[in-house]
Amino acid sequence: MVKDLLYKKYIEPTTKNSNLFIGVEIEMPVINLDKKPVDKNIMIKLIKAFADEFGFVPTGFDDNGDIYAVTNTENDDIFTFDCSYNNLEISFGKVQDLNIIWQRFRDYITFSNTFLEPYNILLSGFGENPYRKYNNNIPIPNGRYRMLFHYLSSYKNYSPERFFHTYPEFGTYSSASQVQLDVKKENIAKTINLFNKIEPLKALLFSNSVLNGDNEEYICIRDLLWEHSMQGYNKHNLGMYNVELKDNEDLLNYLSTTSIYCTERDGKYINFTPIIITDYFNKATVEGEYFENGSYHKIRFNPQISDIDYLRTFKFTDLTFRGTLEHRSCCCQPFKDTMCVSAFHLGITENLEKAEKLIENDESVFNRGYTPTELRKLFVKRELPSFVAKEQLKLLLENLLEIAREGLKNREKGEEQFIDCLYDRAKKLAPPANEYFALRSKGYTDKEIIKKFSILD
Repeated sequence: MVKDLLYKKYIEPTTKNSNLFIGVEIEMPVINLDKKPVDKNIMIKLIKAFADEFGFVPTGFDDNGDIYAVTNTENDDIFTFDCSYNNLEISFGKVQDLNIIWQRFRDYITFSNTFLEPYNILLSGFGENPYRKYNNNIPIPNGRYRMLFHYLSSYKNYSPERFFHTYPEFGTYSSASQVQLDVKKENIAKTINLFNKIEPLKALLFSNSVLNGDNEEYICIRDLLWEHSMQGYNKHNLGMYNVELKDNEDLLNYLSTTSIYCTERDGKYINFTPIIITDYFNKATVEGEYFENGSYHKIRFNPQISDIDYLRTFKFTDLTFRGTLEHRSCCCQPFKDTMCVSAFHLGITENLEKAEKLIENDESVFNRGYTPTELRKLFVKRELPSFVAKEQLKLLLENLLEIAREGLKNREKGEEQFIDCLYDRAKKLAPPANEYFALRSKGYTDKEIIKKFSILD
């Protein structure tokens, strides 16, 4: 039964895909340059002014009646606060040309930062808010975010043998750049396999998550924040695949080992200890807890078929219920380079076979006894391991970028311009996080770097 539900949720939507559509989601930190907490009331003023300026309508209200999400009903763009009023997300409706998204992004950011300037608040391009320690890192007061924060904070209830970090609020200051691309049923497994293999290389191109003041040996701390949180209670729910998927049946078998941790009953979110989805539907009852009247209460409930809608994984490459592959391992980028993440994934998708051959034949980092997962863990650190031949690695990255460029050029939309910045990163083996450290070593203040990463041109 469970595999039938998984097939209907994940595989069936891919049978309807004919054209390649692109959906882009960009999260970004809200930064008070005065090193004070961001005033929620200012952010509510921003979202109202934004809605008036661009013709968006309110679609999300918190428990206090304040707007936290607005939507454009014509192009399906969404302007919303994600997890907290310190983290802004712009989700763009699906298009077939990245230039359209770039122009909208520029318009939206120009308006927003102009509005926020008198308050000395700035949106900027980082995977971790560099001023997170000054913010009130609390969730938006609504059912979903309250449940999520409560669930992430429950790590204290579990065995000390499990390693959990002590940042359950990390979602309030972590920002990603994600892209969803339509995928055809027959290409699911091979596409997941290829992108899984190149995750270590993506770390060298896109890492931009420095936990300012803590664990600064990492350039993409987001990986660890997710993995060592309650979201990583079941390791199959996030990160990379440690298996090669032969076909869609293999993927369904893998999804059958992922866990569910929340659902809703009577309009109330319920969270519980993660349960593998096949075991969940074999249970007569499940015990969880829900929030009401200022406190949490125990509840025992019966699993329902519709609970499959609440199964959510956070793999670096996730098959979604929309019939898309969502690539979600990349950090928010400096604003002038915002589109490089989407363009790279699009270009590789359009030139999949050449990318596969490149990785299969490589011996500079691959085929040397390390799994892609092990390599990713090594490459999200500031210092590369000693076994890496840097010149060969640079050549591998440049060859991969050429494959992406060819895929983009074949689309004849001029989208290849968006990966130009990646060649310099490959040449220097220096993603934006390395630039952050380099600027800091030259005497730039965090405030100066924050402004530099907010520039659009």
